[in-house]
Amino acid sequence: MIVAVNEPSSESLNTPGGIMEDQVSPGMFSLASSDPEGHLINPAGMDAEDLSQIDQIMQELSRMREIERKIMRSTQRFMKLNETDMRAIRKVISSTYNGKAVTAGDLARYLGISSASVTKMLDRLEAGKHVVRKPHPTDRRSQCVEVTEETHQAAREQIGRHHAQRFEVLRSFSHSERDVIIRFLAGTSQAMETSLDSAAHIDESSDSDS
Repeated sequence: MIVAVNEPSSESLNTPGGIMEDQVSPGMFSLASSDPEGHLINPAGMDAEDLSQIDQIMQELSRMREIERKIMRSTQRFMKLNETDMRAIRKVISSTYNGKAVTAGDLARYLGISSASVTKMLDRLEAGKHVVRKPHPTDRRSQCVEVTEETHQAAREQIGRHHAQRFEVLRSFSHSERDVIIRFLAGTSQAMETSLDSAAHIDESSDSDS
């Protein structure tokens, strides 16, 4: 039996801007909505059809993000875990598949929280029979974290079946089409990461000036 640990907090269901995720509509991410005065997006050399196509891609990305959030909330409710718990469990499962032992320190760095918070989280997850702590296979001074078989199976059933649907869609594309998808996703991730880093530097500069 899956033992209750924590219900998802209301904070985990909010977007950074304070808008509830259920209230975020795809139209909020359209070109016209995100940059109505054209300060950031340069449409030079693109006709109306090009812009409409890009807008549709943005809308579909937004719709997919919303569906993923709904999947995550559904999984959290089913497993009685909060968002941070789920991220930790996914990290441990993924690392285990790759033959890597995960320590509490690894989870602290991955989750971006303190060691004390990780210890408290692991105490709860272990009490709920979601994880176990065992001696590290190569470092006798530390322990590694493993997900219990019951929780592993529940996560596989709840999340794995959604990943399987992604696979079915991707297998319908040709090799060259998947190359284009990879290039788009990798390029978008890199561009957004660069934008995030730039915003962080601006925030740091503002803090130092104040």
